[in-house]
Amino acid sequence: MKYWNEHFECMPREEIKILQSRRLQKLVDRVYNNVPHYREKMIAAGVEPGDIRSVDDIVKLPFTVKQDLRDTYPFGMFAVPMSEINRIHASSGTTGKQTVVGYTARDLDIWAECMARSLTGAGAERSSVVHVAYGYGLFTGGLGAHYGAEKIGCAVIPVSSGNTARQVTILKDFKPDYICCTPSYALYLAEELYASGGSKEDINLKAGLFGAEPWTEEMRAELESKLGIKALDIYGLSEIMGPSVSCECLEQCGMHVQEDHFLIEIIDPKTGEHVKDGEQGEVVFTTLTKEGFPLIRYRTRDLSALMTEPCACGRTTARMRRLCGRTDDMLIVRGVNVFPSQIESVLLEMGETAPHYMIIVDRKGNHDTMDVQVEMTDAYFSDSVKNIESLEGKIKARLGSVLGISVGVRLVEPKTIARSEGKAKRVEDRRNLH
Repeated sequence: MKYWNEHFECMPREEIKILQSRRLQKLVDRVYNNVPHYREKMIAAGVEPGDIRSVDDIVKLPFTVKQDLRDTYPFGMFAVPMSEINRIHASSGTTGKQTVVGYTARDLDIWAECMARSLTGAGAERSSVVHVAYGYGLFTGGLGAHYGAEKIGCAVIPVSSGNTARQVTILKDFKPDYICCTPSYALYLAEELYASGGSKEDINLKAGLFGAEPWTEEMRAELESKLGIKALDIYGLSEIMGPSVSCECLEQCGMHVQEDHFLIEIIDPKTGEHVKDGEQGEVVFTTLTKEGFPLIRYRTRDLSALMTEPCACGRTTARMRRLCGRTDDMLIVRGVNVFPSQIESVLLEMGETAPHYMIIVDRKGNHDTMDVQVEMTDAYFSDSVKNIESLEGKIKARLGSVLGISVGVRLVEPKTIARSEGKAKRVEDRRNLH
């Protein structure tokens, strides 16, 4: 089965625009009448529902940002009464206030539909077994992947995150066909698989749908080599929906956006203006069909680019390029913009260390410093001090060339850097910038 829903996944682009325009009009009318916060913002912007006649008019609407969700905490952005809400998810925030998202029964069915499309695009079918190692609970990853797999008719192993040794045993004994988790946790599972004396020949995985954190092409190559799979990028965020807002197909040339349910824009994060197709900018989403917690022009802070040319898989939906980072996790060190993904690319490209690292940024006097701790492989750990220092120098030179600033590099013992069962912690910023 190549497509889960061929009608929407392969719809001509002119028809997609007509469908989106019709759904956008209904959405704007509904939130204007049911969500006071949106009504106030639209009045302040001088916009009425009748002004929105097509997707081209979306620029007339104000952006929604994280602060709007905090200001209306917990349920002020819900567009239906609580009696119509079937599930609540929440994500923690750095301010202490969670982002609270409500789902109606229809919302949950659409979410499962989108995830079913994503898994089918990876090759899954009714007879497949899916290992879900995203966390279950308030986090959207586990349940999102779970119900999408069940919608197809797959057998789901709801292992959740954690208990890594047991997960490796399940991969070897139960032989699931597909795995859903963060890319950093997949790498951890691969590491433990080999540490236990196993290898990719002992498992049966065909593909993995990896998301919830930025990752690189170099990490993709590492995962595919160690696990013998197709490593696919999947995108979602708790405010919009969990995993499967967009997802790669087996062509691995961008994440197909579920455009019948989500209207995507890419903007210049400084000006708010649209950028051209293929140009990098901030991802903005409008939920065209969400009932419980609709969002209009939500600024995600994720950085990507949009491609609308046809995909070899036959799907016509626009595709997001791999995330290169976020506007709010970008480090500014001595005036230079640095993304953790740049450092990861260098380390994996060189291939002489383990794929585990920690970036430490500090301020000494008025001078910012950045040091990268990188785990050695077991082979290098037993090597001479001279060889270790030589490798540190090579990494330092390469990072300096790529980043444009000088970076300290320290190789540390194997298994020194803490592993994550969810999103990997890659940065420790010790500067007091707030």
